[in-house]
Amino acid sequence: MKNKISSAALCTLVMAALCFAARAENATAPAAEPREAKKAFGAIKVPPALPPQAIGRYDLGCVAGAQKIAMNGDGWQAMRLSRNRYWGHPVLISYIETLARDVKRLDGLPGILVGDMAQPIGGPLLGGHASHQSGIDVDLWYNLMSARTLSAEDREKFAATNYVDQTTLTVDPARWTDAQAKLVKRAASYPEVSRIFVHPAVKKALCDSAGSDRAWLQKIRPWYKHDDHLHVRLSCPAGSNGCVSQPAIKADDGCGEELDAWFRKLRAPRPKPPKPPKPQPKPKPTLVTDLPGECQALLDLAEAEKPTASGAR
Repeated sequence: MKNKISSAALCTLVMAALCFAARAENATAPAAEPREAKKAFGAIKVPPALPPQAIGRYDLGCVAGAQKIAMNGDGWQAMRLSRNRYWGHPVLISYIETLARDVKRLDGLPGILVGDMAQPIGGPLLGGHASHQSGIDVDLWYNLMSARTLSAEDREKFAATNYVDQTTLTVDPARWTDAQAKLVKRAASYPEVSRIFVHPAVKKALCDSAGSDRAWLQKIRPWYKHDDHLHVRLSCPAGSNGCVSQPAIKADDGCGEELDAWFRKLRAPRPKPPKPPKPQPKPKPTLVTDLPGECQALLDLAEAEKPTASGAR
């Protein structure tokens, strides 16, 4: 009987092959013109068939073997389909499916709306995010799922609701309800979740209403914007040896001085711009060569396998 290679060993071999391909190409190919990473990775429509691997950092990485989430499922609907950002590492797909079922079964909520995940092979996005590159990030709307199946047009045109009053820097009581708090708490309840980013006002509302059950608040981290969605980031999946984890978060609920510092920052008056304003240099774009060698090789493979005009690969 033939020996079966383990999934972990296969992943290691694939990543080794990608690294070797990257080194071989760099050693033999003539120097190419620098390419902007977001344009190159954003042009890939489908991923090559590879074992799943989250590679690099969440803000400078890629994902091999990404899977596409179904547009409709048991407790979820995917939004903004035209962006082609509904791909992720299989552990992310599993997380979303489990969360969607649990918010219905355990919390009595109608379901979730799934926003941006990653591109087919991850990498820098054409716009909207600096992260979401390694296949382990997902945006979930605070708006709950509609009872009806949304049309493709609805998914493009419906706007996520802003739940924060930007003047008072508090959640809008006319919109923010116990349902949104239940969603965030349930999203944080799984061991694979590293952290969840929300607006500081949302964090404050959760701190105030949590009661004695506060351990889950450790994963809820304040960040700019995030007033209409929560951003879930998973830990590096098992077997993804090239995935770079973020530093560990503090072992407290984050409802004290750290949160107070955020409000001081948000309430601080903005400095007046000089007259006349100084011209600002354009930020340097991320190049393909700035990414890990495995990501460069993955891009080469995906470009070599691009579908033809007839749809065949």
